[in-house]
Amino acid sequence: MTPPITVYVPMDTAAVAVGANDVARAIQAEADRRGLGIALVRNGSRGLLWLEPLVEVATPQGRMAYGPVEPDDVPGLFDAGWLHGGGHALAHGPTEDIPYLKNQERLTFARVGVIDPLSLDDYRALGGYEGLRKALALPPEAIVAEVADSGLRGRGGAAFPTGVKWKTVLETAAPRKYVVCNADEGDSGTFSDRMLMEGDPYSLIEGMTIAGLAVQATYGYIYVRSEYPVAISVLETAIQRARQAGWLGADIQGSGRGFDLEVRCGAGAYICGEETSLLESIEGKRGLVRAKPPLPAVAGLFGRPTVVNNVISLATVPLVLARGAGHYRDFGMGRSRGTLPFQLAGNIRRGGLVEKAFGVTLRELLHDYGGGSASGRPLRAVQVGGPLGAYLPESLWDAPLDYESYAAVSAMVGHGGIVAFDDTVDMAAMAEYAMEFCAIESCGKCTPCRIGSTRGVEVIHRIRDNEGRADQVELLRDLCDTMLAGSLCALGGMTPYPVLSALDHFPEDFGLPASAGATAQPA
Repeated sequence: MTPPITVYVPMDTAAVAVGANDVARAIQAEADRRGLGIALVRNGSRGLLWLEPLVEVATPQGRMAYGPVEPDDVPGLFDAGWLHGGGHALAHGPTEDIPYLKNQERLTFARVGVIDPLSLDDYRALGGYEGLRKALALPPEAIVAEVADSGLRGRGGAAFPTGVKWKTVLETAAPRKYVVCNADEGDSGTFSDRMLMEGDPYSLIEGMTIAGLAVQATYGYIYVRSEYPVAISVLETAIQRARQAGWLGADIQGSGRGFDLEVRCGAGAYICGEETSLLESIEGKRGLVRAKPPLPAVAGLFGRPTVVNNVISLATVPLVLARGAGHYRDFGMGRSRGTLPFQLAGNIRRGGLVEKAFGVTLRELLHDYGGGSASGRPLRAVQVGGPLGAYLPESLWDAPLDYESYAAVSAMVGHGGIVAFDDTVDMAAMAEYAMEFCAIESCGKCTPCRIGSTRGVEVIHRIRDNEGRADQVELLRDLCDTMLAGSLCALGGMTPYPVLSALDHFPEDFGLPASAGATAQPA
């Protein structure tokens, strides 16, 4: 009997938002009507979001891509013989040969969009749990050393060396320790955490388990924002299956070493993306930022030493253990080792996820991958690193994307979110929006953030209305300096980044002469 042909339709939230569920139903119904046996697999997204729903068909020549597919396209695809790779207007040839995907360095996202996210067999067939098996044979100190040697740094924005954080937790004596995954992905233009959780949940579970072994923690929490219902459902099912298969629990694969975890849902507060506010939320309290010290690595969740890492950081750990620190360290540049999944959003023709080694430039991402603006107009400004990231003009698009290079120009790589704007953007309005965002999302605990952001909105409004513009610009710079130096956490401390970058690089939008940028006094 001929085995059924496998057809892959993404269940990723972005694909579902543009009709992937309807497409899946249409494909199954059409196959049944024609008496054709197919195996319909709901995979994650490949990250080519402008082609979603991107449907793949497994053929002897490899997986063939078709997209964007709508339900009305399905009969014509069957007529064209797509189950055997037949030509069609929506055909893109072998998926792996699409330039957008072919030219990436997919390490953390190697399985996303390839496997059935909930199949342990699929996961293990592509290297899953090799890292944990190696970790089970190592003492905690050796696991920490491997992660430190890889150069892996936090992928949530702060870029703190992961190995250093783990070493601190390991060396802090306590009767109980925790591993917490910060999956409260709230930055504008970011979706890599969601894609990873929906498309390859076992990599995150495996990474957290390795972290537990490394620091001698026995329990973990994945803190996911409630706006990600698909990710929450996939994670909960994956955790249950991993536990049943002996990859979680009191005796992992008969090793005598244990680790377990659960999902906790956030309520949508942006501030809970800050690690101490997140810990407060898990403890059942209001999401308020804690003063440091003590650091969470010393006194974190329930007062115990706690590893707090981002989804991408933890999901990368299995690869580091499986292939060795040197393999991962060979990617990247300077002190920025490995890869980062950059997310292209905003006014961009080909939005999606691009995993590249550090050192790629913004211009390459915007044009070689993104294809320029969706409007067809020239791109003018790009915000990198979420709503607290700087707005960068074209003169800075050739700087290598790495932590140190961006810090040198008062910008940040952050979580890898990239939001593009064409030449119709009003940068003074964007600066005002940044201050307003901070005012709305502030937890209210510290004065510079709580009051400074509100006053900042008022000051920018006066600048735009030309009410004592020169004096107000000077006041805005002083206010930003206070927020930078005096805020308790990064929300208030980094809101000046988009504000000052807009003022410095696009002074004309504030009614100022071009000379009134970063080095000139406002006229």
